[in-house]
Amino acid sequence: MAQPELNVGSEASSVNEVGIGVTALSVIVMGPEDRRRESVVHAMAGTLCAEVGELPFYPELNQLGQLNELKHDVVIIDLDSNTEYALEIVEQLCVSGQLTVMVYSTGREPGMMVRCMRAGAREFLTLPLNQAELTEAMVRASVRRASAGTGKKTAGKLCTFWGAKGGAGVTTVATQFALSAAEESGQKVLLIDLDLPLGDAVLSLGLTPQYSTVDALQNFMRLDANFLSKLLVQHSSGLWVLSAPGKLVPVPLSTEAVDRLVNVARQEFGVVIVDTGSRLDLTGTVLFDPSANVYLVSQVTIPDLRNSSRLATDLFAARAPKFEIILNRYSATTITIDDDHIAKILTRKPQWKIPNDYPAVREAQNNADHLALQGSEIAKVIQQMARTACGLPDKPTSKKKKLMSLF
Repeated sequence: MAQPELNVGSEASSVNEVGIGVTALSVIVMGPEDRRRESVVHAMAGTLCAEVGELPFYPELNQLGQLNELKHDVVIIDLDSNTEYALEIVEQLCVSGQLTVMVYSTGREPGMMVRCMRAGAREFLTLPLNQAELTEAMVRASVRRASAGTGKKTAGKLCTFWGAKGGAGVTTVATQFALSAAEESGQKVLLIDLDLPLGDAVLSLGLTPQYSTVDALQNFMRLDANFLSKLLVQHSSGLWVLSAPGKLVPVPLSTEAVDRLVNVARQEFGVVIVDTGSRLDLTGTVLFDPSANVYLVSQVTIPDLRNSSRLATDLFAARAPKFEIILNRYSATTITIDDDHIAKILTRKPQWKIPNDYPAVREAQNNADHLALQGSEIAKVIQQMARTACGLPDKPTSKKKKLMSLF
């Protein structure tokens, strides 16, 4: 039986301004169950909708081009009436990238939410609809529509951390650096764990994320600010984190996928910190952007220094104008290689020396307590690194307190 024509509203797109960066929307609610569909339409009253149309059936896939031609802003699809076919419709509509596609359902099963996200849905609405959540979803769709035709934002600062070899401490340094940046800079800060598949930055922060870097990389073609926001978890410090996966899973690491992830992140965050572990397969990506601060973390051992020397000479110096070497777990009283010899091996002086305090670091890692390092010499050095990277002045010491302590 042939499906009816798609007669769901005029071709005129609604662009009425209702606030700064916010526009009124033209919305289509799609689904064969009348009561469910009508409840969604009724809930649209009072939201940013200039017009709301209804489609009382699932169209054939070859009809979806007609829906795109009508130039509506949002399509909201009934997920439950025919779940598998509804997901096909979501995926097909999202290919063009022009429409904001949402789904509505009576359930909220995490596995199904992930499937919808991967198909391209930007919002998962639960029946009965919460008016506040629906309004927020419409605001996000409206802002996205309004910003689609504007120029790009100024890219956020990118700080990339590499390890000279496994065990150099790059994750500890990158994580503490990210915490300091979040607390000191006053900007939105994101930590991305690209030390795949075994990255563990999230463990030392005591977070249990639902999604991971893999979700972003597997879906990079439809990755944007709204999609990325769904994958993140926030630490109590204000730091946002995109974690490595909690399970061993196949990880696509194409240059295109990594570049897309980092570029989208830099459009939304003032500072983006990337923990790469020791992965040299990332060296062809945007992580070497000329504007990026690239940090090579090394310990004062012959293997670390040998690797650091080769990386500094053959790779980092040529590609990263803002390239700096960090000596981690540095102890002037116990190392057997003096500073002049270290500089000779590295062909340059290291910019930062993070003192050795393994018990404090172990406590912070094992107890997921970032405050365990607060006030330590380690924290002071990393804090200064973060302030320098963010263009902030050195934190002044209180001379008054020092004088008072003499009496």
